[in-house]
Amino acid sequence: MKTIGIIHAALISSKAVEPFIKEIIPDVTVAHVVDDTIQNTNFACEPGVIPKVNFFKFATYAHFLEEAGVDLIMLACSTFNQAVEHARPMISTPMLQIDRPMMDLAVAQGKKIGLLATVPTTVPASERLLRTAASDVGREVDITTVLCSDAFQELKNGNVERHNQMPLEQIDSLSANVDAIVMAQVSMSALEPMLGKTRVPVYNSGRTGFQKAREILGI
Repeated sequence: MKTIGIIHAALISSKAVEPFIKEIIPDVTVAHVVDDTIQNTNFACEPGVIPKVNFFKFATYAHFLEEAGVDLIMLACSTFNQAVEHARPMISTPMLQIDRPMMDLAVAQGKKIGLLATVPTTVPASERLLRTAASDVGREVDITTVLCSDAFQELKNGNVERHNQMPLEQIDSLSANVDAIVMAQVSMSALEPMLGKTRVPVYNSGRTGFQKAREILGI
């Protein structure tokens, strides 16, 4: 049986990935590592600034998961997705940023990419990862970012319906000006069943991330 270790910067993301685990990798053993202090300290900083200790924490948790014998380590946080890149020289187990597969799919659709986010600290990291994905295939992208900053607070307050509605209101208008849209946090993957038919592809990291994980695991 294959195993995957998932490192979360907040409990909320561990809940968000459960539907995709059950649907896409139901036969994989999953080990969750959750540390809410990572998100708390990330949020306390200006967007684009990550406390160095959080990169250390990720590498430490990845090391523990490697010692436990997992076949793949996934980072389920968008804000400090760069932690995977910092840890790669220290970790032999394959690692995956949950957002990277949807970024790869989006840049394949065209030059104009819409980025939908609900957390300000996510924006710089997600824009950087989009540009990295484009650069890796020799392309450039024009990114249009829409930040629904009130939606995440609604989710934390338990107002799931309102959290879902706010980004959905932005997708239609954004679709008129871009070739594809990416939803920056895994918590936004809950919008997938509500999208219906969209004018351009709208990617979420829950589905694309675990589809890629399944591919890496060879199952």
